[in-house]
Amino acid sequence: MNGIELIAFQIISNVGMAKTKFIEALEHAKKGNFEAAAESVKEGNTFLVEGHNVHRELIQKEASGEKTEFSILLMHAEDQFMSAETIKLLIGEMIEMRREYSQPGCQ
Repeated sequence: MNGIELIAFQIISNVGMAKTKFIEALEHAKKGNFEAAAESVKEGNTFLVEGHNVHRELIQKEASGEKTEFSILLMHAEDQFMSAETIKLLIGEMIEMRREYSQPGCQ
């Protein structure tokens, strides 16, 4: 496995775990367990930051003149990264809506 493949798999692995944790957070929120939801979001953010770090290294290399070879695998990693960011935002909003509707008088 060459450098770009390893980078792509690191991104895919980290953002995949982030998405899993964000979805887990929503499942906790559905059950009214907002503390567990917050913990899952926190764990998801940790994975997402690690994906960001790997991604940032790739961008820094390109910015310094080291061109990145096009790869379907890298394109897939970028796609997974963007979807993890989107899922994080949407699930965050869904958890907040569930929290608001769980308050007395909001039924």
